[in-house]
Amino acid sequence: MENDSIEELQSLLTEEIYLIPQDREDILRQLAEAEVSPTRPVQAEPILDPIAVRGNFSKGILVLHEEPTLNPEVMEMLVNMIKAVGHSMNEVGMVSSARLENRSMEEFQALNAHVVLKFGVIKHPVNALFDQSYEVHAIDETEYLFADSLSSIFEDKKLKVKLWNSLQILFNLSTNKK
Repeated sequence: MENDSIEELQSLLTEEIYLIPQDREDILRQLAEAEVSPTRPVQAEPILDPIAVRGNFSKGILVLHEEPTLNPEVMEMLVNMIKAVGHSMNEVGMVSSARLENRSMEEFQALNAHVVLKFGVIKHPVNALFDQSYEVHAIDETEYLFADSLSSIFEDKKLKVKLWNSLQILFNLSTNKK
């Protein structure tokens, strides 16, 4: 009803309405405080909390995953993968696709990730940044690696090898064996 036009309200109110001077002053003061003209309705933009990240995220490594939750076997594979590149899960932040849905790119960038590992299809504009999986890409200070879903990688040895090769490049791991 707050946003109805005067014409719409006139159809509901058949009698004239008079404001006493005190009410008129209160209304004018409220409008002045809100810096809104009397002819423009007030429409507040919803203020969303920052995107919730699971984990400490202390090294700026962000794992985006398609699955709403990761089963224990897939989680163990992810933990081992993070350890293999010289980090711990303590240093990583995780966000599921569901938590990114309806969030803007600005909100995503506000997380200030240095490395983004995206697994699967994410319901967010970040999904469209690159179309080549298993290749390292960089935008400004952030490096990206997009791959298949963690569940798919868990089930396919070829995808595990492909991911490991890409992770070695991303984290500057020597591929020379002594």
